[in-house]
Amino acid sequence: MTKHQLKDLLNNWTHEYKFHPDRRWRFDHAYVSLKVAVEYEGGIWTGGRHNRGTGYKKDCEKYNAAVKLGWRVLRYTVSHELQEVLADLVEIDYRLLKQEEKDE
Repeated sequence: MTKHQLKDLLNNWTHEYKFHPDRRWRFDHAYVSLKVAVEYEGGIWTGGRHNRGTGYKKDCEKYNAAVKLGWRVLRYTVSHELQEVLADLVEIDYRLLKQEEKDE
């Protein structure tokens, strides 16, 4: 992927997007017009917030609320390689843009 292609891809995504009308929840990255979100889960090897009881429960609440609002949420750990995440985003970007064109 060239720098230009990567820039075009990332321009479609909003960082720290507040998706819920009543809660302060934010997605790490969101493709707002297509309601696709990316969330990074940290501290998975160190007993961080995302895998302790209360934090895990709150994450479930957030992700379930997002789905009820029509969002698709992709979850990654911080140990996922950037190339893997970017490859997924390119695939999703391509598929969703094709769907968007079809719907118009």
